[in-house]
Amino acid sequence: MPEARTGPEGASPPDPPTLLRSRAYLVLLALAALIGVPVSAAAFGFLALVSEVQPLIYTDLPKSLGFDGTPLWWPLPLLAVGGLLTGLTIRYLPGHGGHEPTAGFKTTGPPTPIELPGIFLAALATLCFAAVLGPEAPLLALGGGLAAGAVRMVRRDPPEQVTAVLGAAGSFAAISSLLGSPLLGAFLLMEASGLGGPMLALVLVPGLLAAGIGALIFVGLGSWSGLGTYSLALHDVPEVRDPTAAEFGWALVIGLSAAFVGVGIRWLAVRLETHVERRRVPATLVMGLVVAGLAIGYAEGTGKAATDVLYSGQTALGPLLTHSAAYSVGALLLLVLCKGLAYCVSLSSFRGGPIFPAMFVGAAGGILFSHLPGLSLVGGFAMGIGAMSAAMLGLPLVSVLLATLLIGTQGLTVMPLVIVAVVVSYVATAWLTPPPAPEPGPEARPGRQQP
Repeated sequence: MPEARTGPEGASPPDPPTLLRSRAYLVLLALAALIGVPVSAAAFGFLALVSEVQPLIYTDLPKSLGFDGTPLWWPLPLLAVGGLLTGLTIRYLPGHGGHEPTAGFKTTGPPTPIELPGIFLAALATLCFAAVLGPEAPLLALGGGLAAGAVRMVRRDPPEQVTAVLGAAGSFAAISSLLGSPLLGAFLLMEASGLGGPMLALVLVPGLLAAGIGALIFVGLGSWSGLGTYSLALHDVPEVRDPTAAEFGWALVIGLSAAFVGVGIRWLAVRLETHVERRRVPATLVMGLVVAGLAIGYAEGTGKAATDVLYSGQTALGPLLTHSAAYSVGALLLLVLCKGLAYCVSLSSFRGGPIFPAMFVGAAGGILFSHLPGLSLVGGFAMGIGAMSAAMLGLPLVSVLLATLLIGTQGLTVMPLVIVAVVVSYVATAWLTPPPAPEPGPEARPGRQQP
């Protein structure tokens, strides 16, 4: 084994405790705190814009055109316009509208400034025009890109590590309150990025600081504007009893069911995406019409609102649980089918995050299972959310936290059930998902002669 070099060229980098005590790290923390303020304000503004535009074009616009309420067919022109705008943005603006949703929830480096307008517009067209994706992935990209851009404005050629850390801090700040807690957002980024080992704290601490400041900004702006904080939370959760042996059996069933559904959604979405990529603009428009057709079919078949199928499902989780008694078994079956297919189609063509639709599909499925003997409503609701999140995100720790923190104090009671459902779903998904094709070796690459 060669000896380690001790000269300047071969000097090893400082260990994490030394870096934590350095003056440069304190400067980095101060920059993370400063960046957290404008980035979280921008994230709040983006969510406020989406929240205001959605009812404007779905409810107010039809009334202004003389209709008595929103017509049943209204999702067709709504999603046709959304598909057209999204397709044009992905096709012609730099950055392809941001992260491809079929690739799963992944954290990559911050986008360049020239890519930010395309990410913003693609996300706006997706979320405002009722496609079935959430705001978390665009917020992460926009937060990281704004933070990295701010660093480059202060210093022309900043070190790559500084840009990466402060870009991550911007992402922390952007989703600080979206999932209900800054800690949950931190766990999401930590698990998605695979951070670990001694260097974890060096990246995590600036991000936590930015997230804490971002949460304060969200609360302050929400109180000042009267718009709220756009945070994922349930306020009317029924009482739950201690888990029973039968419910642990249902945890196995729900975990396996979520794995099959999640793998099926991803499989179909990837195959649809290959066709969408060939003719991006018209194909995205057609996919929008498919989502609209699913929503109309659900509304016709159940008498419920088409918005159960449209949009991400973030704000619909609470009403679904509160009014679950109003949904028959048939209505819940159709809701899971239509929402799952609309989610699949949206993954293949639009731009947004996969978390909230996965939670909603899982919640509806869990409520459906609760109609069977031996399973409580809240237990099925929480296990469905956790299991479906694990199947779609591949993040078991975050999936447990999403399901349990969402229902507040009742989450501690059902947490053992959620853990079992999440583990079963996570492992079953790994077994059901085919391994990626191996990359060709150097000898098999084109242009290389065999010896």
